[in-house]
Amino acid sequence: QVQLVESGGGSVQTGGSLRLSCAASGFTSDYYAIGWFRQAPGKEREGVSCISRSVGGAYYADSVKGRFTISRDNAKNTVYLEMNSLKPEDTAVYYCVGRKRATTAQNLCVMTLASDYWGQGTQVTVSS
Repeated sequence: QVQLVESGGGSVQTGGSLRLSCAASGFTSDYYAIGWFRQAPGKEREGVSCISRSVGGAYYADSVKGRFTISRDNAKNTVYLEMNSLKPEDTAVYYCVGRKRATTAQNLCVMTLASDYWGQGTQVTVSS
């Protein structure tokens, strides 16, 4: 059974930094991808950044390019999202999402599937 547990959210001021962690379990092969989505009140859910274990490579939404960095520690089964130069518009609940099949990072971030796995979410608040 796949489980995704997020941590690291919090409140920062504009220009600050946070690092989110997603501890993943249940991925029994190398054919999977994990990513970060966010949803702010009244806004559509957005794929922020994703990384593929099977295909390789990472994807970033235009809104976070140059500010956010996704990485993984395979030994710890953890995916990180380093968020720098945070802006008030980054305020949202951030969710870790996993897909248990071979896929590209972009495919995961651009379109979720009913079979994808979701974490419980962690709040990020950026104040001006």
